[in-house]
Amino acid sequence: MRRMADMLSRLAALLFFVALSCPAAAQQTATDKPPTVLIADELLIREDRVLVARGNVEAFQGTTRITASEIRYDQSAGSLEIRGPIAITDGGRTTILASAASLDENLRTGLLSSARLVMNQQLQLAAVRMQRVTPRYDQLYKTTVTSCRICEDGKPPLWQIRAKRVIHDREERQIYFDQAQFRIRNIPVAYFPRLRLPDPTVERTTGFLIPSLRTTSELATGIKIPYFIAIDPHRDITVTPYVSARTRTLELRYRQAFVNGRIDFETAVSRDDERPGETRGYLFGLGNFELRDDFRLTFDLELTSDDAYLENYGYSGKDRLDSALTISRARRDEFISAGLINYKSLRDGDVNAELPTVVADLYYETRYFPQGFGGELRFTANAHSHFRYSDEDIIGRDVSRVNVDTDWLRGWTLPGGLRADATVGLSADLFNITQDSTTPQNQTQLSPRTALALRYPLAKTSQDGVSHLLEPVAQIGWTGGDRLDIPNEESTRVEFDGGNLLSLSRFPRADRRERGTVGAWGINWSRYNPQGWDSSMTLGQVVRAKADDSFTVSSGLTGTSSDLLLAGQFKTPGGWDITARTLFNDAFDFTKAEFRGEYSTGRGRIGGTYIWLDEDEEIGSVGNVSEILLDGFYRVDRHWTTRANWRYDFSANGAVTAGAGVSYNNECVSVDFSVDRRFTTSTSLEPSTTLGLNIGLNGFSARKGTETYTRTCKS
Repeated sequence: MRRMADMLSRLAALLFFVALSCPAAAQQTATDKPPTVLIADELLIREDRVLVARGNVEAFQGTTRITASEIRYDQSAGSLEIRGPIAITDGGRTTILASAASLDENLRTGLLSSARLVMNQQLQLAAVRMQRVTPRYDQLYKTTVTSCRICEDGKPPLWQIRAKRVIHDREERQIYFDQAQFRIRNIPVAYFPRLRLPDPTVERTTGFLIPSLRTTSELATGIKIPYFIAIDPHRDITVTPYVSARTRTLELRYRQAFVNGRIDFETAVSRDDERPGETRGYLFGLGNFELRDDFRLTFDLELTSDDAYLENYGYSGKDRLDSALTISRARRDEFISAGLINYKSLRDGDVNAELPTVVADLYYETRYFPQGFGGELRFTANAHSHFRYSDEDIIGRDVSRVNVDTDWLRGWTLPGGLRADATVGLSADLFNITQDSTTPQNQTQLSPRTALALRYPLAKTSQDGVSHLLEPVAQIGWTGGDRLDIPNEESTRVEFDGGNLLSLSRFPRADRRERGTVGAWGINWSRYNPQGWDSSMTLGQVVRAKADDSFTVSSGLTGTSSDLLLAGQFKTPGGWDITARTLFNDAFDFTKAEFRGEYSTGRGRIGGTYIWLDEDEEIGSVGNVSEILLDGFYRVDRHWTTRANWRYDFSANGAVTAGAGVSYNNECVSVDFSVDRRFTTSTSLEPSTTLGLNIGLNGFSARKGTETYTRTCKS
């Protein structure tokens, strides 16, 4: 019995060596290894001192499990023979399959015949022979590597890498190939004398990423070859040369994570045939940091060398860049924000020196709930300044203002369920206007205001759980004081919608306030169905004692009676979602309309948006705006997905943009092909077509998400 116990102890040590072939077990030392449990149908010691475990042999150690048909341990020869089929697993991350294995007593070398190594249930390495050279390295000879599912029909996988020798570094989690061939099906398409790839357990490592092809009518066909550098666990940089017959471009992306935030910068530098002799480029950056006392700092940086660069290279479709720095804090009863923004317009006809390109804002709001007289006391202060680089009179006008608002709000529920809400407030405004000889430099004003709103909510719930809410509302308000003789700098675009129907001022900024007596009425209706048939609607109008000439035609608020506002939403359990908002006058002529319809299923989505806006020369809109945008995608099956988008301008009788794409994903490859067309022409841009092709080999990165694209084998 003592001899059997000694031999079982030696066998346990040898089996632990086998377990070390798996990365998870390799991290344990011999001193802290868990005990080995051996199970077999038959266990005996032969006369030649060979211990034999035969029949459904299983060995367990921690998360590692070894199965075989027979294990023989020869103590005198110091050898361990395992007969297959052999399966070694470490809890799911790595599996080794082999037909036979032979290990030596020194635990330094071991051979596995007809071995197959499966990593992270993604990557398969099949070899004629597998050898463990040291506790760190495994060598595989005459190896085929793929992440594609291999069926029993004899057909080769979609792609494979064949190599004379493959070395797996378990410590660094890297795979090295000697004399490697990359094959599609069984056709060699590339040869690499030396090749290094990460194993699937690595989330980030230094090395080349998958190249992509990009073809445009402006820059011809080019290739991008990204190289990722993992500087440390918290920083990385991606260097991407982009080369075509018409451009030489270097792209860079830098990312860094901090304890309290992160930064992300993207940049590119180009020399191309579009602007010979010029160096073109851009720089975009983002940052977000948590500071002390609940403050948050955010910034973004957007710079470009010329108006057409971002569109030419497909980096961004923005026509107005903004670089901003903001510090803010939001608490239950307090909000503080300070920000500085620099704008740059890329639009034709805009002269940046004549635009307010530097804008500073300081905002503070707090509220109290006094016990003595009830309600809510709200205090708001806002300091704003915008600057133009031009020194010309009027054209280079600079404006600064300080606005302080104090409001008391109180609500009551009256007999019969009538709801009354009262507001009393006072505003103090100070303006400083320079470089404008037509306007006094310093002006101040006080604006008292009050309003009373009445609501009568009516609710009903039927036996089937459907609930209805009908709420008529009406408000009468008054704002005192006279409007200062100051230019309209900030409130040129006014939107009239359900959100500001009961506002005392519908101007978006404090350089304009509605004056005099103003009333509003409306009806809100909503219906909620537990089965998903939901709908809502708002109808409203604003009336005033005296027309306000600061409102433009497109606002819908001109005259003593505004246009009628109608807005609604409709959802069905079948996937329909329709939203609409419109303004129409007494003659039922639409002055502004927006419609969005969307249909979604488990396999796709299609949506369309239509916009109509009357001509309004006061805000620079010459001619009516009438555009439609269609977009959507459809998943043909679990591998193929198509998508498309189209934007058409009815006023110009022509398309603005169009695009289509198709993607294919399975367990071992991802392919995405796209075509995008821009039809518009400007002084800096010509119509262009862009084709993009990205091909990725799955299996050499950590698995993300839960969606599977694994193909099935036909029987």
